[in-house]
Amino acid sequence: MPKFLDALAGFAVTFGSMFKKPITEEYPEKPGRVARRYHGRHQLNRYADGLEKCIGCELCAWACPADAIYVEGADNTDAERYSPGERYGRVYQINYLRCIGCGLCIEACPTRALTMTNDYEMADDNRADLIYGKDKLLAPLEPGMHQPPHPMAPGSTDEDYYLGNITRQSSAHRRDSDDAPHVTDNNGAAHVTDNNGVAHVTDNNGVAHVRSTNG
Repeated sequence: MPKFLDALAGFAVTFGSMFKKPITEEYPEKPGRVARRYHGRHQLNRYADGLEKCIGCELCAWACPADAIYVEGADNTDAERYSPGERYGRVYQINYLRCIGCGLCIEACPTRALTMTNDYEMADDNRADLIYGKDKLLAPLEPGMHQPPHPMAPGSTDEDYYLGNITRQSSAHRRDSDDAPHVTDNNGAAHVTDNNGVAHVTDNNGVAHVRSTNG
């Protein structure tokens, strides 16, 4: 008799679930929701003006217990700048055949360049396609961003970027000033017309004149 009761106790979970409404996930037509802080595919983030946050320090690669990350840094130049500061990540690869999703690389990153998204659809039938490079990891350009390489915001330093002082408005102001045409006539006077149709003229004596072209 005791053995019979033990058998009934073992089937208690089974009997209890028989009368519950089944939950059917219609995947992939209707993907289910994931937790807000789910650790999915990695993403290399950008600053508000489009420059990359990765500085090529390789700390994420050192922190990875599965040796899934490969980083090759390079130097920025005035003519070709991809990130604030001296260096950027020229090559960045994550081997998702090795990645265990632990998030230690996120903790090691000093500039918050590397984060993890909620994207979990990374299955593939080719081993080579599971090695993600910068073309798959870089965050897409949002409105107001510019594709690197390009200079830092005027008058800013790399510290301004790290402290979050570079905003979307400041980068948009730089774009507007770059879009305004600059013309110098034969007398050496500089003429600039902004996007509002206002002409700014500086003569040879350094005196600034403002004239509206809208009448």
